[in-house]
Amino acid sequence: MKLTVAWTIMVTTLLGVAMDGYDCKVVQFIFGDSLSDVGNNDRLSKSLAQASLPWYGIDFGNGLPNGRFCNGRTVADIIGDRTGLPRPPAFLDPSLTEDMILENGVNYASGGGGILNETGSLFIQRFSLYKQIGLFQGTQELIKAKIGKEAAENFFQKSRYVVALGSNDFINNYLLPVYNDGWKYSDEGFINYLMETLKAQLTILHGLGARELMVFGLGPMGCIPLQRVLSTSGECQDKTNKLALSFNQAGSKMLKELSGNLPNASFKFGDAYDVVDAVITNPQKYGFNNSDSPCCSFGKIRPALTCVPASILCEDRSKYVFWDEYHPSDSANELIATELIRKFGFLPVNETNAPSPGPTVDAPSPGLAVDAPSPGLAVAPSPEG
Repeated sequence: MKLTVAWTIMVTTLLGVAMDGYDCKVVQFIFGDSLSDVGNNDRLSKSLAQASLPWYGIDFGNGLPNGRFCNGRTVADIIGDRTGLPRPPAFLDPSLTEDMILENGVNYASGGGGILNETGSLFIQRFSLYKQIGLFQGTQELIKAKIGKEAAENFFQKSRYVVALGSNDFINNYLLPVYNDGWKYSDEGFINYLMETLKAQLTILHGLGARELMVFGLGPMGCIPLQRVLSTSGECQDKTNKLALSFNQAGSKMLKELSGNLPNASFKFGDAYDVVDAVITNPQKYGFNNSDSPCCSFGKIRPALTCVPASILCEDRSKYVFWDEYHPSDSANELIATELIRKFGFLPVNETNAPSPGPTVDAPSPGLAVDAPSPGLAVAPSPEG
């Protein structure tokens, strides 16, 4: 009898360990645009917003394009690396499995995507935030089927969440005359519209288990090379920067209220506007020598909206704040990530990850782009657009 009881206790303990094994590692789920995309758009065959050609990815891994709209790492990459969180693969990664999700999380970010469904429609295919949340819901169903409802709920509640969108809602929506929103709303009215939509989206994520969540604020959008080259003076566009500041102010207030009203929610607003503005204003102070033009450009032909194999690269990529007309360089992303870690006092989550590797010194020559494979999960989304 004693042996039977002992055996029952041992089996129960082992089963408990097996069920709780998925709780040992905290992962992250990332929702965003091209600043966080790690390959989703490259697998949307009709998307006009892709980072599938050289020289993208030249300072990352093998130096070949990997879906990041940068020469190296994203801000989310660096923050995750520094805090021991694994880098989540793109949702459309053909090798993605339930085990990979449990081990690494998922990145749903999509170049050209916005808080609003209508944002970025000129790019034909992209995932808006509502679409990304829908894909996350599908992911949850897979994990529930894999490990059971209770263990899945525990897994998702212990995970970390990043929401990093908003710039496209201005640059590729409100500020373009081809979109109705620019005619329909005032500046204040449009920001209120964004906040109401984002609040509803974050509330849905909370209902799906998101407890530790950060929303990235906007940088000085009026100072990206594209905005400068489109202005008559070549200087930063003040109106666009004021919109970013207003978005950040409204977003910070909304996040505080939401975090206080939702049970067990720890929602933070990551505002790095000040440090990015300081770098752009005085780049030499921060180790840069150029903050007004892209490292990857097509000579004097501006704007060359994306990098292409025929583009000309700057001599030292680490000295440029911007990689292309839209996106910061790896070096700038590292500075932004460092500032956010400092502001919020992020501590290591998992103990196994090594520090974030920087760009390689001698980057290989770019190779030829290849056709992207089809997604591997059974819940592959229908293209949006």
